[in-house]
Amino acid sequence: MRGVIMHAPGDVRVEERPNPTILEPTDAIIRAAAVCICGSDLWPYRGIEELHGPTPMGHEYVGVVEEIGPDVRNVKVGDFVVGSFVASDNTCEICQAGYPSRCVHNVMMGSVGTQAELIRIPLADGTLVATPGVPDADLIPSLLAASDVLGTGWFAAVAAEAGPGKTVAVVGDGAVGLSAILAAKQLGADRIIAMSRHADRQALAREFGATDIVEERGDAGIARIKELTNGLGAHSVVEAVGTQESMEQAIGATRPGGHIGYVGVTHGVTLDGLGLFFAEVHLFGGPAPVRRFLPELIQLIWDRRIDPGRVFDLTLPLDEAAEGYRAMDERRATKVLLTV
Repeated sequence: MRGVIMHAPGDVRVEERPNPTILEPTDAIIRAAAVCICGSDLWPYRGIEELHGPTPMGHEYVGVVEEIGPDVRNVKVGDFVVGSFVASDNTCEICQAGYPSRCVHNVMMGSVGTQAELIRIPLADGTLVATPGVPDADLIPSLLAASDVLGTGWFAAVAAEAGPGKTVAVVGDGAVGLSAILAAKQLGADRIIAMSRHADRQALAREFGATDIVEERGDAGIARIKELTNGLGAHSVVEAVGTQESMEQAIGATRPGGHIGYVGVTHGVTLDGLGLFFAEVHLFGGPAPVRRFLPELIQLIWDRRIDPGRVFDLTLPLDEAAEGYRAMDERRATKVLLTV
């Protein structure tokens, strides 16, 4: 089969890989209908995360089940399925508490590499959710978004306690930040402030539910948020970048007693303990428990109540994955969908 391999920073190739096989009785094999490139894939692409030899890439996927192990009960051959970027059994105490991304048996799908024609899914019963039927082609991008960025943005909004009567500020205008805006709107937030400097992303943010745009960053961005909120700061803040500046901006933009949902994979972030002490904010985040939200998100998409697939602004065939990485690295694309 064809699959994406990163050999070194900036060196992405599509090569022949062995077809996956059932390794455990709880495995399934799916034929991908669409996969995509994540902002987190850019960390090794830019040399910020170390590669250990040629590395299969990707952790987001939708497709059709081709084969199941003997212990798989919840999905069957022929089902169209959406899966989380973390495989989980969905039965352990941590999963049952609502945190399948930290399942005691979790498998990070990035270690499998889903930017490929065929994908082995560990713990298939706990990881995969079948759609109500075969989706129309125009629903596939939105279902793919549910595999990670929509679920991650949704978790960020939930962690920030977005809801009626709340002002929500979103730090980061990538696919996750935009998804968090959509989620905050669905959760009933009164006001949603998008922090963005890109006109195309600002436009989509407004369509997803943003009421205000703040282009300033750092201290100026914090001051602008406070200006918009009677000097208090937002009730709910989403941090969707993972840098020192974005975390400081999120904390500074949150009112005392407010909530921050942080889902940007942190790189070089340190917290000022005394500053955080006197900020008196709730800080909650981590790898999103996407599997927890998948049934609800799939139904919202199926019923055409939300259209998160609009975060994909470039579609390429799998064989042109290298161009997709370049486009996202150069900010010519927000998120790239790869057709398989």
